Amino acid sequence: MPSVDLRTDRAHPARVYDYLLGGKTNFPVDRQVGDRILAEWPGSRTATHAARAVMHRMVRRLAETHGIRQFLDVGTGIPTAPNLHEIAQAVDPACRVVYVDNDPIVLAHSRALLTSAPEGRTAYVEGDFREPERFLADPAVVGTLDFTQPIALMLVNLVHFLSDEAAHPPVRKLLAALPPGSYLALTAGTADSIPELVSIGSRRYSEAGIENHLRTRAAVESFFDGLELDEPGVALVNRWHPEPADGPALADHEVASYAGLARKP
Repeated sequence: MPSVDLRTDRAHPARVYDYLLGGKTNFPVDRQVGDRILAEWPGSRTATHAARAVMHRMVRRLAETHGIRQFLDVGTGIPTAPNLHEIAQAVDPACRVVYVDNDPIVLAHSRALLTSAPEGRTAYVEGDFREPERFLADPAVVGTLDFTQPIALMLVNLVHFLSDEAAHPPVRKLLAALPPGSYLALTAGTADSIPELVSIGSRRYSEAGIENHLRTRAAVESFFDGLELDEPGVALVNRWHPEPADGPALADHEVASYAGLARKP
């Protein structure tokens, strides 16, 4: 494993997120940000877990309902069990998953992303979402995924750290590279459901030097222009195919993210 600089002197969005999820891959500077958010918005931990749980449901729906067997997860984040490939391969062990991230923290934990079932395959590629043409040509990507067959592009808890000007072009480029029948699964932070509290959390991120952009439902829907939205369309994560296994049903004021899934015609 190569040596990496984790920059433990400044807060990192992936580590703050990990702390709010109850993980252990975080440092005092990250916990300081998380604790400030929790002090003013005690429900932020619930909202964070809800934003993670919807990814599990998206992957299961893609594999079980839509028959997708290939996944390109960009902006993977710190591994959290179950990882995406574990969910997909529980449906079909032959599923293939490529994880992409430019975060040294994820690189340091990438072994956890490579524990594929023997029938399938996983790969981890160091790449930047903002430069998709670079990682799409990586041998690990083209050697793992068949670009003549549908692929699910997973953009989970990523675009709210980028402006529209930075986020939309890479999404378009990635979708252009995928064959018809592929899917876009995307989640994004919003203040629509609890404006005052989520705005406090957003300010605490900004004060720590973490860029973030909360979006309205219409702004999230714009990422799916030209695609065929799966029901129920772009919805708050508590309303996106909730499952009893996720625990008691959450109210709108307990979540702060939208989710959407759409097919490329």
